[in-house]
Amino acid sequence: MAALRAVLVAPPTPCPPQVGQRRGAAGGGLLRYLGRWFYEAEAAEAWAERLRRRRLRSRNAYCGFLRDRYGDDVAAAIFTLSCGGGVRFEGQDGWLRPEGQWRPEVLRHLHVPVVALDLSGSPLTYHGLDNLVGLRRLRQLDLSECPHLDDWALGRLHVFGASLRELSVARCPLVTERGLATLHHLRELRLLDVSGLRVPSPGLVRILLEETLPRCRLRGMDHAGGGHDTPTTPPAPPLKPVRGGGGGLVFGLVFFFF
Repeated sequence: MAALRAVLVAPPTPCPPQVGQRRGAAGGGLLRYLGRWFYEAEAAEAWAERLRRRRLRSRNAYCGFLRDRYGDDVAAAIFTLSCGGGVRFEGQDGWLRPEGQWRPEVLRHLHVPVVALDLSGSPLTYHGLDNLVGLRRLRQLDLSECPHLDDWALGRLHVFGASLRELSVARCPLVTERGLATLHHLRELRLLDVSGLRVPSPGLVRILLEETLPRCRLRGMDHAGGGHDTPTTPPAPPLKPVRGGGGGLVFGLVFFFF
């Protein structure tokens, strides 16, 4: 009886875990950890993208209160300087930049029109152009290397058709031949810089630009493939239909022009 009682009271001997069970438990824990890590990384990336978009919208917000208080020219100047660009009012020889005390100087030009804007490399978007479209004496506009400038934004530049003489959209990654096709409204344009744009058949696009802007000098998309400044050539003869991708480009641009 004593021996039986000892056996019944003694604690059970734990069984060693099986090798397969140990590996499965460890593997499941690792998979759960990796899944949670990837989910958190994806959520953080999505949050950062939303934050970038919110900041971009904020920097391109319409300054309606400035326009109502100071007029179109001063509002456009303040918006440009806030984007890190440069402004030149009529009668000025130099550029007004945000590095100096630009706020008092801008307010001293309440009744002086803006004639030149340098927004190169700025975060300008389609909506940011709301702050510029009211300008009536703008003659020079530099939009080169703007990472968010697209074809839709170029389509809004027709409001400067009666005044704009120099325009640069060089090295804008989102600008294509469709956006360039909308520039035929700028009849007073004398210089157009399209250097570094990634468009199919650049020589063909240049010919069409020369035909629609006959008094404008083009910089970039040379027939020889270079990027030097060359005078506008006489109008080319009518283009014959081209088989393949080139023909679609020709008729697509002609549709936009006419």
